[in-house]
Amino acid sequence: MGSGKRSLTTAAMALACACACVVLASAGTAYASPEPKPTRTPTATPAPVSNKDLEAVRKKLDKLYHEAAVATDAYNAAEEKVQKQSTEIVGLAQQIVKGQAKLDALKDRAGAAARAQYRGGGLPPQARLWLSDDPQEFLDGAGRVRQGEHATKGLMGEMARTQEDLRQYAKDASTQWRRLEADRETRAEAKKKIKQRISDAEKLESRLEKKEKERLAKLEEEVAYQAQSVWLSSGVLSDIKSDASEQGKKAVKYATDQIGKPYEWGAEGPKTFDCSGLTSQAWAAAGHPVPRTSQEQWKQLKHIDIKDMRPGDLIIYFDDASHVGMYIGDGALVHAPRPGRTVTITGAGSMQILGVVRPDA
Repeated sequence: MGSGKRSLTTAAMALACACACVVLASAGTAYASPEPKPTRTPTATPAPVSNKDLEAVRKKLDKLYHEAAVATDAYNAAEEKVQKQSTEIVGLAQQIVKGQAKLDALKDRAGAAARAQYRGGGLPPQARLWLSDDPQEFLDGAGRVRQGEHATKGLMGEMARTQEDLRQYAKDASTQWRRLEADRETRAEAKKKIKQRISDAEKLESRLEKKEKERLAKLEEEVAYQAQSVWLSSGVLSDIKSDASEQGKKAVKYATDQIGKPYEWGAEGPKTFDCSGLTSQAWAAAGHPVPRTSQEQWKQLKHIDIKDMRPGDLIIYFDDASHVGMYIGDGALVHAPRPGRTVTITGAGSMQILGVVRPDA
């Protein structure tokens, strides 16, 4: 092949290669695969809580709220003592002020008497008698002197008694102050424990889905219903025939009028209540004050056999007397259950009964 044809062929091949590169480059630009998009991992649906696990949650909640109730009783008792001691300290302080004013007045009188005696002269009584122009006047004066001496002696005795009273008032105030500080510490510790237990319970419940919370509520109802059924099947209700007293009727009306109001630890109404706050306020409204806490209600009020129970009586629950409600008849109880619940009516036998007390026995 001649050199001209070889040159032409070489040029043609070069042009063809160039065109092919352009075409391939264009094709690569036009049909390149898109960037891969990140894929989302589907959210795994949490496995439903089994009935066994839900029952464990219910028991754990019961334990936490029970511990909160015990701490609430301790808080209420300490709060009551703090208020009483504060009142007593104020009373003692007032007595100290009055005593000090009395002592100052007695000192003024004693000083006046001493000055008068000094002005009476330093001669012995026999000398004053011989020197007197009128013996009878002297004798009258001597009688008044003796009266003054007796009065001064009585004045000094009263001063001594007043000083002793002041010392005792100060001692009592110091004792009450130490007790006040101790009860304030008890109250603070109880408050801390209450908040911690309620917080733990709320965290535990917050882990449940809505449907699981509904199942938990039904489970709680079932447990209460079973306990009530066992209590009723014992025949206890057939023996309860007593009618409420007039004060008991007033107490029942007050308590049932609070239905729907929220539970709040340490509360005595009118908008929120804890268990003993409800019962104590109900009986106060009926004109018969009772102790503030369920434990003191159990200790101080008259114990009644269940078969003699009547509306208005208080039912104390659990071995430590940490819960209380009011019997309203027909096997029913009105009470403030726990945090997150409202004042409600439930079966009187739905919890472990410790005993029954009667405020107006």
